[in-house]
Amino acid sequence: MTNSYDDLRLIGIAWRLDRLRWVPRAALTELVQRDGFCMWPSPADERPPGHEHPLTDAELAALLCAGCPVQDECLELELRAEGEHTLGVWGALSQDDRRELHPHWLRRGERAEDTEGGDAW
Repeated sequence: MTNSYDDLRLIGIAWRLDRLRWVPRAALTELVQRDGFCMWPSPADERPPGHEHPLTDAELAALLCAGCPVQDECLELELRAEGEHTLGVWGALSQDDRRELHPHWLRRGERAEDTEGGDAW
């Protein structure tokens, strides 16, 4: 369950994604695949120095997505593709955060239709 601060944070993220509402899924996919930090080769050990325990989703998201120029595009794409069934790390948010974000995102209105049919991935 989220507290009011978390709700406000998630609502703010949903509002921020409004600028991507009418961007076609194919364009989002192209941007994320071309510019997403997670698409580039990464060091074999994802764990930052001093971390002995496995990383949580939130820690992994913060590590993998830090400074990525297409975080919002990645998040918008994942919300469109998987919605409340999202898994893993996308758009600098853990799957729990994205699942809590999803209803706020839905309330922001409709999105661009997929014109190509099927999944963009």
